[in-house]
Amino acid sequence: MTSVAVSPISATPQFQPSNFLNLMIVDDERAIREACREVAQSLGFSALVADSAEHAIRLLETQSVDAILLDLRLPGTGGLEALRRIKERRPDTIVVVVTGYGTVQSAVQAMKNGAYDYVTKPFALDELKLLLERVANHLKLKSENRLLREKVKSKQGFGGIVGRSPEMEKLYRIIAKASNSAHPVLILGESGTGKEMVARSIHYSGPFRDKPFIPVDCGSLVPTLIESELFGYVKGAFTGANQTKDGLMAIAEGGTIFLDEVGELPVDLQAKLLRALQEKEIRPVGSTRRVPINVRILAATNRDLEHAVMQGSFRRDLYFRLNVLNLRIPPLRERRGDLPLLVAHFMDRMVHNSGNEKVLTDDATKALLAYDWPGNVRELENCLERAYAFTSGPLIQITDLPREIAKLPISAPAPNNSKIVPIAELEKQTILHALQELNGDKLQAARLLGIGKTTLYRKLKDYALQA
Repeated sequence: MTSVAVSPISATPQFQPSNFLNLMIVDDERAIREACREVAQSLGFSALVADSAEHAIRLLETQSVDAILLDLRLPGTGGLEALRRIKERRPDTIVVVVTGYGTVQSAVQAMKNGAYDYVTKPFALDELKLLLERVANHLKLKSENRLLREKVKSKQGFGGIVGRSPEMEKLYRIIAKASNSAHPVLILGESGTGKEMVARSIHYSGPFRDKPFIPVDCGSLVPTLIESELFGYVKGAFTGANQTKDGLMAIAEGGTIFLDEVGELPVDLQAKLLRALQEKEIRPVGSTRRVPINVRILAATNRDLEHAVMQGSFRRDLYFRLNVLNLRIPPLRERRGDLPLLVAHFMDRMVHNSGNEKVLTDDATKALLAYDWPGNVRELENCLERAYAFTSGPLIQITDLPREIAKLPISAPAPNNSKIVPIAELEKQTILHALQELNGDKLQAARLLGIGKTTLYRKLKDYALQA
């Protein structure tokens, strides 16, 4: 008969989950159930006990359970079958399986079937305590993520823009005024701050919402093509003009033209754009006929246009024509208070797209908050998408983030006469031992260790280089 190795619980500061959590202990041995209940209650859990799988399933019908400690060797219905039935009824409940020494293969199968972690009998109570603390932290992270998502849903600004910092509240007020006006608006902001999203918010929040919104990236179009794209052309105007084509400013009749990166327009085209805005008419390339237009102009740039005007690379009269109203989008480093909302927003979208829920650890969250984000919201979104895609486990660790964000220290080797083993060396020993136990199965090793498979491969490569 297997048993728990009863040892005194270390006198460490009492750990308390942020919310009162319910843990069910399923084991056919009374001594083990009582010992586990004592540890769970010392950590602030409310503990239920069941002596069989059937008993546990009955309790789940009437009790709220956040986590289950499930013995795999049970009379009647076995632990693996019990795990399957639990996951069918309560897919979000965390299940930690208990297996006997030498039957790790059963634990591996349980992990494939949705178990969060496993512990091998006989185990010390301190070991159980650490495991339950990890479970409580995981549940806390999931709860905080859920609350943030609800907050995001109830506190989004115009057009899905996320943020409730004072800087963003000011921006929303300006967007509200601009959306009800027909005047041109100049949107200023660094790359990645969301200038096009702000432009769309202005358009779709005002009287033009039922008309076309046409974005034009002035920085990506070849200068010789911008004029024909904006104003159109007639058949035979140039080589390849096999038919007449309307320009975007005519197609957007009654709606909005968004000139992104307007500071990149060539000076000669700036003059033609100015004339079109002043006269409210355009002349297609190769035509002598003028076409009246009725469009609203929104323009955006990450350049300092006042400086460009002084240098002569941007026309002063066009600058004044576009700058009737202007707004500046603050960079992410100036509104750090919005970071948790943005992270929750992007994570919620990834859960919706993939169907797999993952949460950030405290260390990963702190690293995101400490970073300056020179690429702004776009960089944050790309960072989270990358971490989400390459992390196989339920937790996104700090090691799953790009190195420039994680700022991981490089551990120096300890002196030969030191009895202190560096954390990096302990980590290496743990990874190599796990691979040995699992006969080199890297995917299972990564899953059981709680790290991404990409992280595991990178670390193995580092160990090979060190050797």
